[in-house]
Amino acid sequence: MRNDLVLTGKFPLRALVLALALSAALSVGKRDARADAAPRRPNLLIIHTDEHNFRTLGCYRATLPPEQALMWGEAVVETPHIDSIAQRGALCTSFYATTPVCSPSRSSFVSGRYPHNTPVYTNDIAMSDQIVTFAEILRRVGYSTGYLGKWHLDGTGKPQWAPERKFGFEDNRYMFNRGHWKQLEDTAAGPRVKATNAAGEPTYDVAGADEQSFATDFLADRTVEFIRAHRDRPFCLMLSLPDPHGPDTVRPPYDTMFQHQTYRQPRSALKTDDGLPTWGQKQQGGFNQAAYYGMVKCIDDNVGKILDALHQTGLSEQTIVVFTSDHGDLRGEHHRQNKGVPYEGSAKVPFVIAYPGKIQPGTIVHEALGCVDFHPTILGLMQVAATGEVEGRDASSLLTAGRAPADWKDIAILRGTGLEHGWLAAVTKRYKLVVSTSDEPWLFDLENDPDELVNRFRDSAYRRTVRELGQELAAYGQRFSDPRAANAMIQADLAWAVSGTGDYVSDRPARPPQAKAAKAAKEKPKKRKQAAESSESAQP
Repeated sequence: MRNDLVLTGKFPLRALVLALALSAALSVGKRDARADAAPRRPNLLIIHTDEHNFRTLGCYRATLPPEQALMWGEAVVETPHIDSIAQRGALCTSFYATTPVCSPSRSSFVSGRYPHNTPVYTNDIAMSDQIVTFAEILRRVGYSTGYLGKWHLDGTGKPQWAPERKFGFEDNRYMFNRGHWKQLEDTAAGPRVKATNAAGEPTYDVAGADEQSFATDFLADRTVEFIRAHRDRPFCLMLSLPDPHGPDTVRPPYDTMFQHQTYRQPRSALKTDDGLPTWGQKQQGGFNQAAYYGMVKCIDDNVGKILDALHQTGLSEQTIVVFTSDHGDLRGEHHRQNKGVPYEGSAKVPFVIAYPGKIQPGTIVHEALGCVDFHPTILGLMQVAATGEVEGRDASSLLTAGRAPADWKDIAILRGTGLEHGWLAAVTKRYKLVVSTSDEPWLFDLENDPDELVNRFRDSAYRRTVRELGQELAAYGQRFSDPRAANAMIQADLAWAVSGTGDYVSDRPARPPQAKAAKAAKEKPKKRKQAAESSESAQP
């Protein structure tokens, strides 16, 4: 039998022409079908840390003048992998925790609602069953969803692996409700805390931790496994690392990596005690900055591992990558530790995002945003409809087009923990107005006073700014039914801020002597607790 085709005679030549024509037609049809098919939806990967000071990231230091970038002196930690996300996408210079404490911030982040409406207004409160998270919305449109790490939205359970209520995060095997565990491991019965005491109870002990068991490494490895397992279908995965929250401990070699550095006390720690508001009082207690840097470096190395997995699976160009945190950590600024107050080191958090083809590399967003804005913004970026129940704003056009919607206001609203009593703040990229139930208002000019040392509230040169921010706080309180905004003392200060004339004179209702005594008695254990949480050995 001949294997070649002799192109002689009419039939073979005609057959070849017909075959070629048919092949071409089929090829064009396939190309048209591919063109008509809907493009694959982007993956969403969120890397979320706990209690992370934004100045520890190189990409943030690059946006600041030296005196602000080098808050603890020349001693820094380099974060090339996290920085690469900002280089490939956008960095938000004024992104705030809506409430700078773990549970409230997280509830706002996943729901797009203000914390008191979730109703997680302080730590260890279970989020309402009625909340619809961005993960649930993505699950409904066909996404594979998952969550790894600290959740802190299911009440007091600790660690409480795989909470029964998933809120759209279908694969939550490696989700735990509470704790800053240093060592984790897999067992036949599921994941567990590896370090235990003599009674078999889980502890924060770091002794013996290695690159497989240390919590950051362990959870990053599970993240890589999830990416590889779901490479053929759109996924939404949130990795919630318990570090660099205290206790300030980390595995080798990160535990000694920064011990040679010399750290300087932040300038704001040297201010006098005179006239400080209740929420800004100095605290006692130490911290280990070298170990904190070690935790951040370990996180960055694991971010690099995760980004490598996206590249190796061919998903880098199809995946939105977000790096952020639930709140900051003062690390000695204002002679304080931890979070919970409206100062920048406590309330401002890192937020960088890469979305190839949609967000231009090197984008910088200066407008004030809060974690309440994340839910509507990420769904807007992904062109997925929200539920209509969100209270945050869709900032996607700031990221993709570099301009805000027509009705946009450069303002973020923050609130302290609790319901009626405490502080409220309105923040723009330059100003911050803080009102509270305990003190007269404070206005900071973040451009001229980045250390937040001078109260400009009584300064006539800032009267217009006070009026505008006062109006925004009053409008927020009414629109979102915040009981704190309805407090008589805050109402009096907002009334003066909006329409008062002449020098500020407080019209606050007088507090009865017995109420003052009760408040003082209540504050004593609170201050003792704050001091305990500030110590290096505290186990939150």
